[in-house]
Amino acid sequence: MRIQLKIEGGIASFPGLSKPIMIDSDQLPQQESDELKRLVNATRFFDLPTAMGSPSPGAADYRQYTITIQDEGKQHTVHLTDLIEDPDLQALLTYLKARRPAAK
Repeated sequence: MRIQLKIEGGIASFPGLSKPIMIDSDQLPQQESDELKRLVNATRFFDLPTAMGSPSPGAADYRQYTITIQDEGKQHTVHLTDLIEDPDLQALLTYLKARRPAAK
């Protein structure tokens, strides 16, 4: 399973500066790979609509997330906007964001 997470927006955001987070479950330790698959399955990711949530009228500094997952010949992309109400989707997003490389 290959996953890409793009994060845009937020306070002091510079478009194009943030690099996507790329994860290949085959490159993870078995326990981490299993946890990632569990999180993806809990969201029923491949059944989700391509866009979820929208900022409140007048909202500023909100973040937009784009998650793309490729698995077993399938690919699906979901665009999300803060605040994410689905706890399973929030858990997946938290997991993915935690894998962001540290700034140098």
